[in-house]
Amino acid sequence: MNQEFTISVFTEDKTGVLARVISNFTKRHINIESINASTSSMDGIYRLIIVVTVTKDAIEKLVAQLDKQIDVIKAFYYTNEEMVFQEIAMYKVPTKAFMNGSIVEKLTRKHNARILEVEEEFIVLEKTGLHHETEALLEELREYGIFEFVRSGRIAISRPLEQLNNYLRSKNLK
Repeated sequence: MNQEFTISVFTEDKTGVLARVISNFTKRHINIESINASTSSMDGIYRLIIVVTVTKDAIEKLVAQLDKQIDVIKAFYYTNEEMVFQEIAMYKVPTKAFMNGSIVEKLTRKHNARILEVEEEFIVLEKTGLHHETEALLEELREYGIFEFVRSGRIAISRPLEQLNNYLRSKNLK
């Protein structure tokens, strides 16, 4: 049965690592629902957060293949229950939407969004939350007009202590 998993891939900072990691998904016809790349808590080590929906067997095989990649230090997978995660979304809406009473302003408060910038023609809102929360605000704003919308990939931290530290210690690599 398919299930949503978050893969945390720790890599060295080398050109082409992302392409090599992604090729593992392409070869297996696994759709990436979300991807985020950033530095990690350790100097010189980068972290990819990748969200996929696959079977347990498929995720185990995929992570095993990722671990074999050059410049991949270690890959781990987690269920949603094992992660703390969020997204950030930005919405560019017409300024006039705020002039038609207080409806859009109330939506902003209702969704715990915040105003980042006010211009003559548009206002930029920011919303941090789960995917369905950022999507809900988008759907409600569409009624009043939306010029642009962008959402980040998932950012996530595992509930268990960071496994990379334990892995490196066990290999005497830290």
